[in-house]
Amino acid sequence: MDLSNKRVLVTGADGFIGSHLVERLMGVCGSVKAFVQYNSFNTWGWLDQCSESLKKEIKVFAGDIRDPYGVNKSMEDVDVVFHLAALIAIPYSYHSPDTYVDTNVKGTLNVVQAARERQIDKVLHTSTSEVYGTAKFVPITEAHPLQGQSPYSASKIGADQMALSFYRSFETPIAVVRPFNTYGPRQSARAIIPTIITQLLAGRKEIKLGLLTPTRDLNYVEDTVNGFIAMAESDAVLGEVVNIGSNFEISMGEVVDLLKKITGSEARIITDDERVRPVKSEVERLWADNSKALNMLDWSPLYASRKGLTCGLQKTVDWFSKEENCSVYKSDIYNI
Repeated sequence: MDLSNKRVLVTGADGFIGSHLVERLMGVCGSVKAFVQYNSFNTWGWLDQCSESLKKEIKVFAGDIRDPYGVNKSMEDVDVVFHLAALIAIPYSYHSPDTYVDTNVKGTLNVVQAARERQIDKVLHTSTSEVYGTAKFVPITEAHPLQGQSPYSASKIGADQMALSFYRSFETPIAVVRPFNTYGPRQSARAIIPTIITQLLAGRKEIKLGLLTPTRDLNYVEDTVNGFIAMAESDAVLGEVVNIGSNFEISMGEVVDLLKKITGSEARIITDDERVRPVKSEVERLWADNSKALNMLDWSPLYASRKGLTCGLQKTVDWFSKEENCSVYKSDIYNI
C-alpha cells in the first residue's frame, strides 16, 4: 500500500508511541488525524510538544475510545487506522481491571466495528509482547502460547482476538502489530527505563526499583514506529500477527548498569516491594523472534544488539537531561 495519498487516523496519538508515530506519518501520508483523549483542559498530551508548524497540519479529534459514536465519527474521510489507544500500566490493572476491559477490549471493538461499517482500507491494531507471558521457549515466535499473567495482558489478548475475529468473520482488513518493549523520549515514568533515568538524573544516591532479574527485548521508539509504517505498507499482513522486536535479550539489572555508566552515576539499587509484581504475574523473560517481520516487511531494527541499545539509551538520556522535559516527571513518586 502506498501511504503517500492516504488519509490516516492514529488513536492514542497523545501517548508515547502514538505521538512519535504521528510526527513520522506527517512526512509520509496525505493527511493525519490524531485521536486524543478528550479532557477539559484541551491538552493533546505529548502532541503539545510537537513543533508549531506540525501542530497546524495535524487534524485533532478529541474523544473517548470507549464511545462507539465518537470512534465512528473520527473515521470520517479516513483510509487507514493505526489503533494504539489503550490503558497499558500493569500495576494499575491490578487496581482497576474493569477499566482495562472497557478501554482495551470494548475500545478495540468500537474501532473494528466502525472500520467495518466505513469500509476502511486497513486497520493496524496494536498488541503487546506481554500477551506471551513468561517465555515457554525463546526466541518467542508469533505461534507462542498466549498467557494472561496480569489483567492488562488478559485485556490485550481479548483485544487482539476481537480484532482478528473481525478479519475472519467479516474480512475487515486488519493486521496485528505486536511490539516488544519500546523505550525512548516521552515514555511514561510507569515504565522502568524512565524510572531509572529520572532517579539517576535527580542525583539520587539510592534508586528504588522492582526486580532486576527479568529480561526484555528492548526497542528504541524509532524502530517501533518504522515497524508500524512497514506493516501499513505491506499487502501481505492482513489477518497476520507480526512481532516487532530487536531479537536481543537483556536483563533489567544490565540495563541499570548501562544507564549508570551513561549518566556517570554510582547510585545503589534498593528493591522496593511496592514495585514488585505478584510472583505468578511477573513476566520473567521476553525475547522476540523477529524473523517474520524481517521476511515479510521492508523493515529491520536499527537499534538491535547491545551496541544499538546503548545508542538508543544515550538518546533517551539526552532527551530526559533537558530541563523542559525532565521537569514534567515526578521522580520522587512511584507512578503505577
